[in-house]
Amino acid sequence: MDKASLSNDCAKVSQNAPGRASDSSGEQVSRIKHALTRKESSFSERFVEKILWFAGVSSVLIIALIFIFLFKEAVLFFKTGHPFHLVGLWQYDDWEGKNVFKMMWQSVSEVPKYSLLPLLCGSFLVALPATLISSVIGIGCAVYLSEIASPKVREILKPTLELLAGIPSVVIGFFMLMVAASLIQNVLHTKFRLNAFVGALGVSLVILPIVITITEDALRAVPKELRDASYALGATKWQTIWETVLPAAVSGISAAVILGFGRALGETMIVVMATGNAALVTGNIFSSVRTMTATIAAELGAVAHHSEHYYALFLVGAVLFGLTFILNIISELILNRMRQSLRM
Repeated sequence: MDKASLSNDCAKVSQNAPGRASDSSGEQVSRIKHALTRKESSFSERFVEKILWFAGVSSVLIIALIFIFLFKEAVLFFKTGHPFHLVGLWQYDDWEGKNVFKMMWQSVSEVPKYSLLPLLCGSFLVALPATLISSVIGIGCAVYLSEIASPKVREILKPTLELLAGIPSVVIGFFMLMVAASLIQNVLHTKFRLNAFVGALGVSLVILPIVITITEDALRAVPKELRDASYALGATKWQTIWETVLPAAVSGISAAVILGFGRALGETMIVVMATGNAALVTGNIFSSVRTMTATIAAELGAVAHHSEHYYALFLVGAVLFGLTFILNIISELILNRMRQSLRM
């Protein structure tokens, strides 16, 4: 039955005899209108469901295609390169007059070297301090917003902090390059003006909104009954925060830190501009380093297609994708465990 026929039925029923017949006809009209409305709403619901299903399947499909494309190109490196070359390469050194095991990324040379150790070292030397800095500041800000700040202050402060996520990373990188690097060198008297510490400070500004937002959500998800029980036992506000709220939200806080670490590993523009781009195996945070993302950004545009160097860069991208993918899965598992424990 289409919409026109339903409308005609409504018109016919409305012309029935008065009295009890009119009451019965009114009920019939309302039933017909209800059926028509239900039919339209059912169609719109099915349409929205199809759109949501398509969006979900598309996101999974896009990630799968990226995964396949990256690893399809990355494995071609092993047609010409040995897996051991990703660690280092024995080569005769003219200065030392003997064979030396060199762990270095030197793609443009007579004997190309594609060791991933300097890139992994540089990436972690930037990401770990950045995560530590943003975690200390971010968790403190989240505790203040969730437990201490008044609603009026929270409405002003939280959007202001989240505006950091909208600042382009190239702007932060330019600021670190032109202002912060010289200031840090003058204060700390570092040997290298651009180093891992400068890059870590810039990256910490990028991941700070992630840590604050997820940590605050985790703190606010803690049931109010736990706080009330702590107060009833005579605990002060700080004792309740430190000994009740934070332990209950530790899973969500851990997920926030892990997600921030994954975001720090994937940052590109700041580390390109502020770390010095020297592929060194070092543990000195004030040394110039080169990250995986900076290597891909600096070299992929000028590399010959389908060369060993080309496939080596895709291998670097596959390693980076795998690391961030694993970190995201771990953080999601931790968040799910927290949600389940809070429901119990």
